[in-house]
Amino acid sequence: MHENRVLILDFGSQFTQLIARRVREAGVYSEIHPCNVDPERVKAFKPSALILSGGPSSVLEGGCPDLNMDYMAMGIPVLGICYGMQLLSHKLGGKVVASTDREYGRAQFTALNDCVLFDDVEEKDNLTVWMSHGDRVESIPDGFVPMGKTDSIEFAAMGNVEKKIYALQFHPEVAHTTDGGTIIQNFLFKVAGLEASWSMAGFVESTIEDLKKQVGDDKVVLGLSGGIDSTVAAVMLHRAIGKNLHCIFVDNGLLRMGEKEEVIGFLAEHFDLNVKLVDAADEFLSDLKGVEDPEKKRKIIGYKFIEVFDREAKAIKGVKFLGQGTLYPDVIESESFKGPSAVIKSHHNVGGLPEKMNLKLVEPLRELFKDEVRRAAYELGLPEHIIWRQPFPGPGLSIRIIGEVTEERLEILRLADRIVQNEMVASDWYRKVWQGFAVLLPLKTVGVMGDDRTYENVIALRIVDSLDAMTADWSRVPSDILARMSNRIINEVKGVNRVVLDISSKPPSTIEWE
Repeated sequence: MHENRVLILDFGSQFTQLIARRVREAGVYSEIHPCNVDPERVKAFKPSALILSGGPSSVLEGGCPDLNMDYMAMGIPVLGICYGMQLLSHKLGGKVVASTDREYGRAQFTALNDCVLFDDVEEKDNLTVWMSHGDRVESIPDGFVPMGKTDSIEFAAMGNVEKKIYALQFHPEVAHTTDGGTIIQNFLFKVAGLEASWSMAGFVESTIEDLKKQVGDDKVVLGLSGGIDSTVAAVMLHRAIGKNLHCIFVDNGLLRMGEKEEVIGFLAEHFDLNVKLVDAADEFLSDLKGVEDPEKKRKIIGYKFIEVFDREAKAIKGVKFLGQGTLYPDVIESESFKGPSAVIKSHHNVGGLPEKMNLKLVEPLRELFKDEVRRAAYELGLPEHIIWRQPFPGPGLSIRIIGEVTEERLEILRLADRIVQNEMVASDWYRKVWQGFAVLLPLKTVGVMGDDRTYENVIALRIVDSLDAMTADWSRVPSDILARMSNRIINEVKGVNRVVLDISSKPPSTIEWE
């Protein structure tokens, strides 16, 4: 149990997870719950402070997400952000109106009344902040004082010092807001009086002890993919229960070149994990034959994985638990009210297995974000080449082959992707980006090789910067590195005569192409 606990109520903002990350980065444990969470659940959580997220709704519209005043009756410090500020004003007796001049993007903010939230913030009278709102607070509730303004908004921040309730019209959690992390830390430490007691070393130690108690002498089966999530989950479970952990690595035929040999060899040799390799490539490729629709491909792969995994797991006697590398963003999305985070792609975790197999779930990482998993990996002693493996999708190369998946097209993509990976590592850019990979397009173009006219495939390069994959921008990789990738792919990969670069951001584009 964490002594200092911050509860974040999600009203649908695309930045809600960033709030939780900023709080944890400050050394304070936080959780996100839907805004309509049962008050009894909130009381059981015993939060030390409450943060209300932003959201796309308007308090002036019927059916908008509401604030249960039982939360406010707990008497703990509160910070409202964007929609959270408007909701506080609306519920506590202030007035919210539709803005004539809506603000989306950067704005200049001036702090007022020596507010503690802006301690140690440089340029308090000209702070760059990130706005995203259509309504504004026209009058603040009794007991509150204005604590900031912009050129177009008189009340861009407000606070009730006595009750420790503060609110900001802008988003301090995003990188675009100057000193936004300092503002959040001021709320945590100077307003709420919390202590920085959340550490990854402490999490790893306590989680391993909890796993020992949860599992006891029973057996756990876990689908090992080689990605950082399933690897860290496996190593933590192994530390807790040893050989009672049984890992199953399913080769679905959609892996990168040399991946299964690298993953299984390393984990079995250096961490003494129980790993069984299952070669099911023919089964997967047979089911994918003739399928071009990306959603159908995902579903076929998901169902086939469950079938293969179920078959292999049943061969292990006495299994009572299913281990999974579920992360906190997956938990948040499964609980969000009215689905504030729209489903962009089908989930590729092992959905449906507990019901089908009658196993109890054990999820060591369900409280962690991706960057925290990497920090846990350091604590567990995993080597950097495992820790910094770039994310790889559950459906594998199938969603980087646009259209039908065949052995021939897989071979083209594997060779092209290996060149991308090699060049990123050789140039020291592999760790500088979130992900870099090749995509095989479903079209052919005219080219000339020697004296011959060719009509061959096109490879797209997708290289992006991101913190957590919620947003991403294309990486400005030096042109000479891109040129080497292109030249090598065209010269070394038979069947490719053109390489293009994807320069779109997320949103509106996704990182993966399917």
